[in-house]
Formats: sequence, structure tokens, C-alpha cells
Amino acid sequence: MPIYRAPVKDQLFILNEVLNIGKYSNLPGYAEATPDLVSAILEEGAKFCENELQPINYSGDREGCTRHEDGTVTTPKGYKEAYQKFVENGWSSLTSDPEYGGQGLPHVLGFCFEEMMISSNHAFAMYPGLSAGAMAAITIDGTDEQKQTYLPKMVAGEWTGTMNLTEPHCGTDLGMLRTKAEPNEDGSYAISGTKIFISAGDHDLAENIIHLVLARLPDAPKGVKGISLFIVPKYKLDADGNPGEFNNVNVASIEEKMGIHGNSTCVLNYEGSEGYLIGEPHKGLKSMFIMMNAARIGVGMQGLGNSEVAYQNAVEYARDRIQGRSLTGPKNPDGAADPIIVHPDVRRMLMNAKAFNEASRAASLWCGLLVDLAHKAETEEERQWADDMVSLLTPIIKGVFTDRGFEYCVSSQQIFGGHGYIAETGMEQFVRDARICQIYEGANGIQALDLVGRKLGANGGRGVQAFFKYAAEVRESAKGDDRLRPFTDALGQGLKDLQQATMWLMQNGMANPDNAGAASTPYMHLFGHVLLGLMWTQMAKVSTDALDAGTSDPTFYENKLATGRYYMKRRMPEIKALLAELETGAEDVMALDAANF
Repeated sequence: MPIYRAPVKDQLFILNEVLNIGKYSNLPGYAEATPDLVSAILEEGAKFCENELQPINYSGDREGCTRHEDGTVTTPKGYKEAYQKFVENGWSSLTSDPEYGGQGLPHVLGFCFEEMMISSNHAFAMYPGLSAGAMAAITIDGTDEQKQTYLPKMVAGEWTGTMNLTEPHCGTDLGMLRTKAEPNEDGSYAISGTKIFISAGDHDLAENIIHLVLARLPDAPKGVKGISLFIVPKYKLDADGNPGEFNNVNVASIEEKMGIHGNSTCVLNYEGSEGYLIGEPHKGLKSMFIMMNAARIGVGMQGLGNSEVAYQNAVEYARDRIQGRSLTGPKNPDGAADPIIVHPDVRRMLMNAKAFNEASRAASLWCGLLVDLAHKAETEEERQWADDMVSLLTPIIKGVFTDRGFEYCVSSQQIFGGHGYIAETGMEQFVRDARICQIYEGANGIQALDLVGRKLGANGGRGVQAFFKYAAEVRESAKGDDRLRPFTDALGQGLKDLQQATMWLMQNGMANPDNAGAASTPYMHLFGHVLLGLMWTQMAKVSTDALDAGTSDPTFYENKLATGRYYMKRRMPEIKALLAELETGAEDVMALDAANF
């Protein structure tokens, strides 16, 4: 059966030594986040995920969710009890605003716990994950009354939330949306329409579900400019604010899907359901993107979380599985064969995953810190810088981390050979669960288009120029140490190639938009390599300094340097191929008529 151990030591290394979150103790939430408290929270989070969530991941996948004849939905055995412990232990309120009952701790700490939840039980983690996105939209665009009505219960975990975008005839192209919102005399709206692919759309974990639904008002203009956002609870609230009458949000079915079986992905029919406008009329897409952007970073972390747990199981198997002899002579001479971890190709697959996991963890937590700084930094200049970086990094984290995360789930499965294809090892579940991450919350091709079409040119290119400057400063800080040349040289070349690719897009993308479209995915992955190379350069500098200063655990830092060198020498060179692909333009991509495919 599968195993999982939360990477607490690595997370603490990133938080305390790479990001040095202690220097932000002047900011709200960070003063309380002392090293001892942070360590204690992560240790308790690890226990919860390892002991409560991981044991029901495999069984939950086998059982799935059930829709009953009366339309109610139940989650797999153990989910409800685990959710109750999740709420009782305060995990639902960890980073939420104290005004609504939250603990107000840094988002970067929440990102650590989120990774643990995903690795231990991806399907379960989606229930509170969707709630967090809904709370973000209500917090920013809701009225004071809406905030006071919904947020305390959602922060406490008593109510959960969802986001309702997709309809049977439209996914990414929301301008085709048909769900209607008819005004009622009391100021509410009657919501009617069908939504599909609604994660956590119905379940038995909480007493109410707060759906955030995109719909059109009667006077709405056509296209995306005519979409409004509505709060539609599963149960209407009574005079005391408690769940009362059923609100005609009917579960037509639970989607039969490839993975994440423990999460109830529903088709929902709204039949005159009572809803309340959130934000301005016809401005719902803006409000929905508050949820989408939060969710996209979370989905990027799902790529990391799945890759991490798959890697851990592959390492365990590679150490134990006896097969063949080492090419340089027996390493287990008393046995019939050597463990397969002696074989270079097995190690190649393991090192690819390990190097990605550790760098993407650093990048994800850096993004978590940036989310905090965008809201809490003392100066407007720093808040703007952090917001620009989060906006730029979001499609990269979502697109690259989920593409790579799936790739490394597959290669970790490969290490098991035929046993990886058999359900009982759990490896095929990791592959199936990871696959959705490349699709939902905006398929990865859309992420690439968002990066190239929106994020690069935003505010005159302010965000990407800030990234170039920051990365150059990190490289410069490490250049004086010859031991770090594998990092600084590779990062320097990567930055040159990224700048060249960016200039090519500026010169050729506007002249022919298909050039930008054809180049978008190679560009996103090129940028992803530079981002991870930047993380490795920072971690290498910190590790070298720690070894020079003397440490009780030199092996940890030596392993960091070895893993980082692997990434810089063997993965960063992929940038050249991506740059060459990008610069060929769109001509060959668009050469065939549609009928000739």
C-alpha cells in the first residue's frame, strides 16, 4: 500500500533559511508566526495528513462518492469524520481574517499545509480548497452584510463553498454562458440553468454549501461583458442566519471521471434557486477571477503534491526491489540481484522528480509569501511589486507545475514496472489524480496564452521586467563563489534565453497573433525552467553558507547542492530546445487545412 511522509524539514528550510520569513515579523500575522509556532503547526499538520487523510485516500478512490435517490450525496467512508477533525483542529481557519474567526497566520504557512493535504489525499483537499476560493471572492467583492453572513461560517468550516462556471456547451469561452438570473421583488434573483464539472458540488461534510454562480441578468449585453456573479446557498438562510428551506439546487448526477473519485464532481441544476448578486452587475467575471487566480496557484501545488507522494513511493520501491546487477559490479553480492536504485536510468527518473519537487516547493512558498506581501507590505511600492510577481507567476505555477507533476507521477509509476500498473500499489491512482490538474481551472494551453497574451504586457511589462531584475540580483549575489558556478552560469544563460524569447514574442506576436499562440506553451515551460533555476540558485547559496558556518546536519545541505547541480546541468539545457521551437513561428503549426489532419 502507498506511503506518505510530509516534507516538514524541507518546508522549514525554505521558510526559515531561503525566504527568511522572520524578517517580516513587523507585518500582520507574521509577528505571531515565531519559528517554534511554525514548526509546531507543520508537525501537527503532518500528523493529521499522514494519520487521518492518507489512510483513506486509496479506499476513497475505490469507493467514490454516491448520489442517492433523494438527490443527496455522501462522500467515501472516513471522509466525514476526517473533515470533522479538520474543522475541530482549526485547519479551516489557519490563514483566514481574524475579523471572521480566522487565525490570521501567513498564507505561506497555509501553502505548506495545503501541499501536505494534496499529497496525502488530493480528492479530500479539494473540499476546503474550493471554499478558500469562494471566501476570497466574498471577502473582496461582497457587501459588509454578505461578509458577516457567510464568512464566519465558512471560515469555521461549518459551511463550504464552490465555484460554478462551466456549462454543457461552454467551458473556457464563458461568453456563451446561458444560466439566467431573474430579479425578484425582494432584491434577490431566481437562478436557472445547468452547471457541470462542479467540484465539491454536493456532499455530507458540512451543513450548507455556498455556491458562487455565474449567470446573466435579463438586460445583460452579449459576451463576457454580460456576466454577473451570484451567491446561491444550497439551503436558504432563515431569520437567524441558519440553513433552512432547500434552495432547489439539484444534483442531476455525479460525473464519472478518470480520477479524484473521492471528490463529488457534480452536474447541478438550478431551478429558480434564490441567489444574491455579489459585486457589480455584469462584472461577475472580474469577481470570478479572484477565485480562479487563487485556485490556479492551488492547482499548481496539486502538481507538486502528486509528484511528491509518487516520488516518495518510487524511492521506497527502488530501494527494496531486487532486479539485475549494477553496471559497475554487484552492490548486493550476498543477494540474487541488486536493488534497482543502483541503475542509472532509475536514478535519472528519481532525480528528475526530486529536483523538480524541491524547487517547485520553494517557488510555491515564495508565491505564498508574495501573496501576503501584496496585501500586507508596508509600502505601496512593495505591495505593487509583489502583486505584479504573483500575477506573472500564477500561469507558470499552474501550467508548468501540473505538466511536470503529471510527468513525474508517470515516471515514478514506471519505476514500479508492471506493479505500477496494478491498483494495489497506489501508483496508478496518483497518475489518474494528477491528470486533472492540467485540465481544470483553465487548461494549460490557456495558462500559456494568459502568460503571453496578458501577463507579459501588463502595465507596460512591469512584472516581467521586475522578475528579470530580481533574478539577476540573486545570480549576482552568488557569483563570487566558484562552487556555485553550475548555478550562476546556468541561470545566467537561462535568463538571456528567456529575454531573447520575450523579445521575439514582442516583435513577432503582434505582427501575427498565431506566432504568439504557437510559441505560448514553449515559452511558458522555458520561463518555468528559469523560475526553478532561480530557486535552485537561492537554495544553493543558502546551503553553501550553512556548510561554511558549520551545521549539525551537513548531509542535508550537501544533498541540496547535489540535487541542484543535477537540475542545472541536466534540466536547464532544455531551454535551448524550447527557444528554438518558439522561434520557428506559427507557419508550420498552421500549415495543414483542418480537413487534412
